[in-house]
Amino acid sequence: MNEKEKYAELEQLIQNHKSQPGALMPVLQGAQAIFGCVPEDVQKIIADGLGVTLSEVYGVATFYAQFSLRPKGEYLISVCLGTACYVKGSQKVLDKLSEELHIPVGGTTDDGKFTLEATRCLGACGLAPVMTINGEVYGRLTPDAVPGILAKYQTA
Repeated sequence: MNEKEKYAELEQLIQNHKSQPGALMPVLQGAQAIFGCVPEDVQKIIADGLGVTLSEVYGVATFYAQFSLRPKGEYLISVCLGTACYVKGSQKVLDKLSEELHIPVGGTTDDGKFTLEATRCLGACGLAPVMTINGEVYGRLTPDAVPGILAKYQTA
C-alpha cells in the first residue's frame, strides 16, 4: 500500500469512529496497524479528525506500550529487566546488545533491521536472564552469547 492509500485508509478509519465515544483508542490502534507506528503527522490528522487536542492524542499514544511513535525494526529484541533477570545479569546483556547494534535502548538500527527494548517480566524467570527476538525466547544469557545470537539474524 502506498502512502496516499495509507492516509486515505486513516481518513476512512477516523470517519468510521468519529461519532463513537472513546474513539481515540480504536483509531490509534488502526493507525498503528496501517503505518506500523503513530508518527506526529498521523497524530495531527487524528486530532483534527476527532476534534481532540494533539496533546491528548500524544498522551494516549505515549502512555500505552502498544503504540510506537517510530517504526520498529524487522526484528524486535526485548530484554527482560524484571527482578529475576536483572539479578542474574540482564542489564549487562542489554548493554552488550546496545554496543553490538550501535543503538540505545528504544532505538532502531539505521538499516531498519533491529529495534532494542527493555521490558519487564517475560514470564520465563526460570531461564533468567531472558530476551526475545520476535517472540523467540533466549534464556540463561550472558553478554558473550549476544554476538552469536545476533549473527543468526544479521545474515537472514
